[in-house]
Amino acid sequence: MTNLLEGKVAVITGAGRGIGRALASGFAAQGAKVVCAARTSAQIDETVHAIRDSGGDAIAVPCDVGDAAAVEHLYAETRARFGGIDIVVANAGGNFARASVEESDIADWELTVRVNLIGVYFTCKYAIADMKGQGGHIIVVGSGVGHRVVDEAHSAYGASKAGAWMFVRALAAELRPYNICVNELIPGLVRTAITADVDRSDDAAFGAEWFKEPEDVLPLALFLASQPLTGPTGQSFSLMRRDSQ
Repeated sequence: MTNLLEGKVAVITGAGRGIGRALASGFAAQGAKVVCAARTSAQIDETVHAIRDSGGDAIAVPCDVGDAAAVEHLYAETRARFGGIDIVVANAGGNFARASVEESDIADWELTVRVNLIGVYFTCKYAIADMKGQGGHIIVVGSGVGHRVVDEAHSAYGASKAGAWMFVRALAAELRPYNICVNELIPGLVRTAITADVDRSDDAAFGAEWFKEPEDVLPLALFLASQPLTGPTGQSFSLMRRDSQ
């Protein structure tokens, strides 16, 4: 039986832990050559070692997605090792401004937007030239908080994720003639560092939500990465319950 991603090259940001690590391992198990990117070298090295121990092919490239030069270097390393790029998963993200707008720290607010929105922009922008000749898939890991207001402590995170969702739609329209599909994947609640302080006793917000493990996000990501190059594109795919979005 042929693996879903046999012979494909996938670049995954935030691949050192959580969802990114699960997707990197899962894509490699399906035949992809995986480039694991994150700021912390030790974490992506662990991801790569695990992939290689399982018979997969992967490399680690330290990268801060908020730094344009670092993202350019990421793709230069990808080309040098594997050639063309077929799949990009813009997964790196964070929530550094957990306060009301009035009480928020300006630097933390700006950092949240830089990582979650500007970082997605850089991650996509510098992949386009390589993908134009062959087509491919760009998957942006979004959030339900980018589609609806949760509370007053998530203004930066919500604004950055809402911006990323609009960016997905704009980029999908731009790249449609080149058979590059761009879609948003909303994981919902997943056990990661970002959700470590989520109060699940709040039934109104989270009580009925499926609290997933990172590996639970893999099937939807594989679905999007293996679809025809004619589409779907410019769409949002969610693992959240409908009334949470």
